[in-house]
Amino acid sequence: MELELRHLRTLCAIADAGSVTRAAAVLSVSQPALAAQLQRVERELGGPIFVRGRHGVTPTPLGQYLLTRARGVLLAMEELRRNADRHLPAERPPVRLGGVAGAVSVGLLSRLSDLLPEAEVRLHTEYSPRVLWELLLSGRLDAAATVDYPGFRLRSPPTVLAEVVAVEPVFVAMSSRHRLAGRAEVELAELADEPWALTPQDGAGWPDCFYTACEQAGFTPRVLYTVADAGPIREMIAAGRAITACQAVFGGSDGVVVRPLAGDPVHMRHLLVCRREGPLEHMFDRLVRLAREAFDAYARRRPDYQSWLRTRGGDPPVAIL
Repeated sequence: MELELRHLRTLCAIADAGSVTRAAAVLSVSQPALAAQLQRVERELGGPIFVRGRHGVTPTPLGQYLLTRARGVLLAMEELRRNADRHLPAERPPVRLGGVAGAVSVGLLSRLSDLLPEAEVRLHTEYSPRVLWELLLSGRLDAAATVDYPGFRLRSPPTVLAEVVAVEPVFVAMSSRHRLAGRAEVELAELADEPWALTPQDGAGWPDCFYTACEQAGFTPRVLYTVADAGPIREMIAAGRAITACQAVFGGSDGVVVRPLAGDPVHMRHLLVCRREGPLEHMFDRLVRLAREAFDAYARRRPDYQSWLRTRGGDPPVAIL
């Protein structure tokens, strides 16, 4: 096995997180997979890189040597990527947009491309908002449509502009044959004994914020399935094997209904973040408006969400950052 940049990033992530488990959550991989990758790197280098203890990991002398040089290599690569843009043809300057896959990013891409026909607008999506944030701070993205959650609010440094696009409640999706499927809304506490399917940790507060809401409702959710892809989760729900917490814009379908949670115990904020002194800083306010248009257009295609909005006045709520 030859060492690659991804291996160096992995080692730095483990050192920064202080444990393989926490690093796996940040990198959106499983803990066993990350541990196996670390073992392969250690075999390649001929010795342990970290000492494992009860409270996490600490670098060995070999690890300290490797981490110092790995960070230097990664910084050099970031500088190379940033400066390479200066040598691209001026007639098609790149604009690098990031986003979590969902209600804002694709619609924003389309609108931004129409607004800047002279530019080459690129989109990079990630499951983890934490990864998007790191890409923005390192200069590999100019702007990103991301999310955060109660108790895990994004705190932007002075080098980054940030604005809330919309606040979206978390709903519950269940089989159309479920005992509560006929309700207009469902109390979270009524779901205490249900089997759950949830998407994995995204490194930015999900599903931690949902667990907190369940604890406040008096129970710990019985999560039988952790699945990243919405397709298999939808099949489990339709078959009656599980229910799931979902975005309000999650579409119902044959065999699946989406219902609001009474009192809106969990929500997420859609945010637009942009690098200061980047190519989009001068038009950040316009970019925010485009992101809100993209969210609104996406939300209008979701009848369950529209019904909920009508009970709240008709517009997606926007909060102050």
